[in-house]
Amino acid sequence: MHSILVKNYMQRQVPALTTTTNTNQAVAALLKGGYTGLPVVDEHKKLVGFVSEQDCMKEMLHGTFFCESPPAVTSIMQKEVLAVTPETSILELAEIMLAHKPKNYPVVSDDKLVGQITRRDVLRGLIDHDEDCYLKI
Repeated sequence: MHSILVKNYMQRQVPALTTTTNTNQAVAALLKGGYTGLPVVDEHKKLVGFVSEQDCMKEMLHGTFFCESPPAVTSIMQKEVLAVTPETSILELAEIMLAHKPKNYPVVSDDKLVGQITRRDVLRGLIDHDEDCYLKI
Protein backbone atom coordinates (compact mmCIF):
# COMPACT_ATOMS: atom_id res chain seq x y z
CA MET A 1 0.00 0.00 0.00
CA HIS A 2 1.33 3.42 -0.85
CA SER A 3 1.37 6.37 1.51
CA ILE A 4 -1.96 8.08 2.23
CA LEU A 5 -1.41 11.47 3.83
CA VAL A 6 -3.61 13.87 5.75
CA LYS A 7 -2.84 16.65 3.25
CA ASN A 8 -4.70 14.70 0.55
CA TYR A 9 -7.94 14.43 2.54
CA MET A 10 -8.03 17.33 4.99
CA GLN A 11 -10.51 20.18 4.78
CA ARG A 12 -8.56 23.30 3.88
CA GLN A 13 -11.32 25.90 4.13
CA VAL A 14 -12.37 25.34 7.75
CA PRO A 15 -13.57 28.44 9.55
CA ALA A 16 -11.48 28.97 12.66
CA LEU A 17 -12.88 30.64 15.73
CA THR A 18 -10.82 33.40 17.30
CA THR A 19 -10.12 34.08 20.94
CA THR A 20 -12.70 36.90 20.83
CA THR A 21 -15.51 34.71 19.43
CA ASN A 22 -18.31 34.22 21.94
CA THR A 23 -20.19 30.98 22.53
CA ASN A 24 -23.27 32.03 20.55
CA GLN A 25 -21.12 32.94 17.55
CA ALA A 26 -19.33 29.59 17.85
CA VAL A 27 -22.65 27.73 17.84
CA ALA A 28 -23.76 29.69 14.77
CA ALA A 29 -20.53 28.72 12.95
CA LEU A 30 -20.93 25.05 13.95
CA LEU A 31 -24.53 24.93 12.76
CA LYS A 32 -23.94 26.88 9.54
CA GLY A 33 -21.08 24.64 8.43
CA GLY A 34 -22.38 21.37 9.85
CA TYR A 35 -19.25 20.95 11.97
CA THR A 36 -19.06 19.01 15.23
CA GLY A 37 -16.16 21.16 16.41
CA LEU A 38 -13.89 23.97 15.29
CA PRO A 39 -10.34 25.09 16.07
CA VAL A 40 -9.62 28.32 17.94
CA VAL A 41 -6.67 30.46 16.78
CA ASP A 42 -4.94 33.56 18.05
CA GLU A 43 -4.23 36.67 15.99
CA HIS A 44 -1.25 34.91 14.35
CA LYS A 45 -3.36 31.89 13.27
CA LYS A 46 -1.63 29.77 15.88
CA LEU A 47 -3.81 26.96 17.22
CA VAL A 48 -4.72 27.70 20.86
CA GLY A 49 -7.78 25.51 21.43
CA PHE A 50 -10.72 23.55 20.12
CA VAL A 51 -14.46 23.98 20.74
CA SER A 52 -16.91 21.12 20.26
CA GLU A 53 -20.69 20.97 20.11
CA GLN A 54 -20.59 19.40 23.56
CA ASP A 55 -18.55 22.30 24.99
CA CYS A 56 -21.08 24.76 23.58
CA MET A 57 -24.12 22.78 24.68
CA LYS A 58 -22.89 22.68 28.27
CA GLU A 59 -22.25 26.43 28.32
CA MET A 60 -25.51 27.34 26.58
CA LEU A 61 -27.51 25.21 28.98
CA HIS A 62 -25.86 26.99 31.88
CA GLY A 63 -26.19 30.43 30.25
CA THR A 64 -29.86 29.90 29.38
CA PHE A 65 -30.67 28.85 32.92
CA PHE A 66 -28.99 31.91 34.41
CA CYS A 67 -29.75 34.32 31.49
CA GLU A 68 -26.11 35.34 31.25
CA SER A 69 -24.28 36.90 28.31
CA PRO A 70 -22.36 34.37 26.24
CA PRO A 71 -18.70 34.10 27.30
CA ALA A 72 -15.73 34.03 24.95
CA VAL A 73 -14.86 30.57 23.64
CA THR A 74 -11.58 30.75 25.53
CA SER A 75 -13.52 29.98 28.70
CA ILE A 76 -15.00 26.74 27.31
CA MET A 77 -12.45 25.55 24.74
CA GLN A 78 -10.22 22.53 25.16
CA LYS A 79 -6.72 23.95 25.56
CA GLU A 80 -4.85 20.67 25.11
CA VAL A 81 -5.62 19.89 21.48
CA LEU A 82 -4.65 16.76 19.61
CA ALA A 83 -3.44 17.99 16.23
CA VAL A 84 -1.71 16.43 13.22
CA THR A 85 0.44 17.70 10.38
CA PRO A 86 -0.30 17.50 6.65
CA GLU A 87 2.37 14.78 6.39
CA THR A 88 0.73 12.50 8.98
CA SER A 89 -0.30 9.13 7.57
CA ILE A 90 -4.04 8.48 7.34
CA LEU A 91 -3.36 4.98 8.70
CA GLU A 92 -1.56 6.42 11.72
CA LEU A 93 -4.35 8.94 12.27
CA ALA A 94 -7.00 6.20 12.07
CA GLU A 95 -5.22 4.34 14.86
CA ILE A 96 -4.98 7.54 16.93
CA MET A 97 -8.70 8.17 16.40
CA LEU A 98 -9.53 4.69 17.63
CA ALA A 99 -7.61 5.33 20.85
CA HIS A 100 -8.79 8.91 21.53
CA LYS A 101 -12.13 10.65 21.72
CA PRO A 102 -11.91 13.58 19.25
CA LYS A 103 -13.77 13.27 15.97
CA ASN A 104 -11.91 16.23 14.45
CA TYR A 105 -8.23 17.00 14.39
CA PRO A 106 -6.82 20.38 13.47
CA VAL A 107 -4.03 20.19 10.92
CA VAL A 108 -1.06 22.43 11.69
CA SER A 109 2.11 23.33 9.87
CA ASP A 110 4.78 25.51 11.51
CA ASP A 111 2.37 25.97 14.47
CA LYS A 112 -0.24 27.54 12.19
CA LEU A 113 -3.67 26.12 11.40
CA VAL A 114 -3.86 24.92 7.78
CA GLY A 115 -6.98 22.74 7.93
CA GLN A 116 -8.94 20.10 9.76
CA ILE A 117 -9.51 16.40 9.25
CA THR A 118 -12.46 14.39 10.52
CA ARG A 119 -13.29 10.72 10.90
CA ARG A 120 -15.32 10.99 7.70
CA ASP A 121 -12.27 12.33 5.82
CA VAL A 122 -10.16 9.44 7.14
CA LEU A 123 -12.81 6.94 6.03
CA ARG A 124 -12.78 8.54 2.57
CA GLY A 125 -9.00 8.10 2.42
CA LEU A 126 -9.23 4.48 3.49
CA ILE A 127 -11.99 3.57 1.04
CA ASP A 128 -10.26 5.40 -1.84
CA HIS A 129 -7.22 3.21 -1.30
CA ASP A 130 -9.02 -0.02 -0.41
CA GLU A 131 -8.27 -1.51 -3.82
CA ASP A 132 -4.57 -1.49 -2.92
CA CYS A 133 -5.30 -4.33 -0.52
CA TYR A 134 -6.21 -6.77 -3.26
CA LEU A 135 -3.81 -8.48 -5.62
CA LYS A 136 -4.74 -8.22 -9.26
CA ILE A 137 -4.35 -11.49 -11.07
